[in-house]
Amino acid sequence: MTLESPTRETEPVTGFWRLVPEPSLDVVRRWGWASVVANIGIVVTGGLVRLTGSGLGCPTWPQCTDSSYVPHSALGIHGAIEFGNRLLGFVVAVIAIITWLVVMRYRPKRTDLRRLATAAALGIPLQAVIGGISVLTGLNPWIVSAHFLVSPIIITLNVSMMRRSRTSPYPHTPPVVRALATAAVVAVWLTVALGTLVTGSGPHSGDPETGRNGLNETVISQLHADIVFGLLGITIALVIATRVTATSRTLRKLAAWLLAMELLQGAVGLTQYFTGLPWVLVLIHMFFAAVLIALVTAVYGERGTPAT
Repeated sequence: MTLESPTRETEPVTGFWRLVPEPSLDVVRRWGWASVVANIGIVVTGGLVRLTGSGLGCPTWPQCTDSSYVPHSALGIHGAIEFGNRLLGFVVAVIAIITWLVVMRYRPKRTDLRRLATAAALGIPLQAVIGGISVLTGLNPWIVSAHFLVSPIIITLNVSMMRRSRTSPYPHTPPVVRALATAAVVAVWLTVALGTLVTGSGPHSGDPETGRNGLNETVISQLHADIVFGLLGITIALVIATRVTATSRTLRKLAAWLLAMELLQGAVGLTQYFTGLPWVLVLIHMFFAAVLIALVTAVYGERGTPAT
C-alpha cells in the first residue's frame, strides 16, 4: 500500500465549499475517530434492543407506530429502547455527514480519502433501510444479521481512512507479516459473520414471537469457536513475526493489542456460552467484536509495502 501523492489545486474554492473551513489532516482524523466511536455505540445500542426483546418496541418503520414517529406510553420500556436506538442513528448520520464534508474540503484533494468517506456516509442510510426492513419483516434473523454487519463495514471504512491520512511513508514490511495481517482480517470477519449466525440461532431474537434462522445452534457455535482458535493462532504468529523481523514499532503494538483483545473476547465468549448466554455478557461480546474490527483494520492498514 502506498500513499497518494496529491498536488495542491490551483483552482479557487467556490460556492458552498467556501463556507466550510479548510481542515487539517488532524481534523480529518478526529472526525474519523468520532465516526468510529459513534458506530461502535450503535452496535451496543442495537445489541441492547435485541437482547432486551425490544426489537419491535416500535412496531413499524419509518414511523414508530402507524400514527406517530415517537413511542407512546403503551409501548413501555421496549418502545423507549428501540426509539433511543433510532435517535442515535441520527447522531451517527450527522457525524458521517460532517466527516464527509471535512474530507471533501481538505486540500490538496485526496481521492482515496474521499472514496472511503463517501462509502462510509452512504452506509448510514443503507443500514437504516435494512433496519426498517428487519422491523417490517418481523425481525427476520437473516435480515437482522445483515443489519448488524453494516456497522463493522462502516467502522472498517473509517479506520482505513484514518490510517491512510498519515503523512509519513509506509514502512517496508516482510512478506510473512503482510500475509499474516491479511489472514487476520479474513479470520476476524469470518468470526464476526459466524457470530451473527450463532446469535440468530440462539435465544436472543429481539422479540419473543420472532423465529430463528433454523441453523443448529450447537453446530454453528462449534464452527464459530473453531474459527476463533484459528484466528488466535494467526495472531500469535503475527505477534511473533513482528518481533523477529524488521517491522514498525506501531505494527508491533497493534498486533499485541489485537491478540489481547482476541483473548479477552474469547474469555467473554466462553463465559457467556457456559452460563446460558446472559444478555449483559452477550452485549459486552458485541462491543468487543466492534473494537476487534477496528483493531484488525488498523493492523492491516499498517502492514506497509513489501520489503525489498
